[in-house]
Amino acid sequence: QVQLVESGGGLVQTGGSLRLSCVASGVIFSSISMGWYRQAPGKQREQVSIITSRGTTVYGDSVKGRFTISRDNAKNTVYLQMNSLKPEDTAVYYCHRESNGPDLWGSGTQVTVSS
Repeated sequence: QVQLVESGGGLVQTGGSLRLSCVASGVIFSSISMGWYRQAPGKQREQVSIITSRGTTVYGDSVKGRFTISRDNAKNTVYLQMNSLKPEDTAVYYCHRESNGPDLWGSGTQVTVSS
């Protein structure tokens, strides 16, 4: 079964950290680019970060210097390390397959940053 499953969300105070994980199954993980997106209430889904199959990374301006995307191909997992969290980072975070197949999204994990 082809699917993406996120985990690691939760409630954290301003300035805190969280690490999100996304496990992929049913795909040749090492050959695909992966991305993290987020959607806050009443707002459009926005791209947070992308990592290519070769490890090249891209970040949205709002998270540069605070978030780090990485991948472990042996575990079919992509991570998003989030540091110095702000209330405006509150959103549902989604994992997305960026290449090599039809649109594929995880169901999301909630991140809430309290002020």
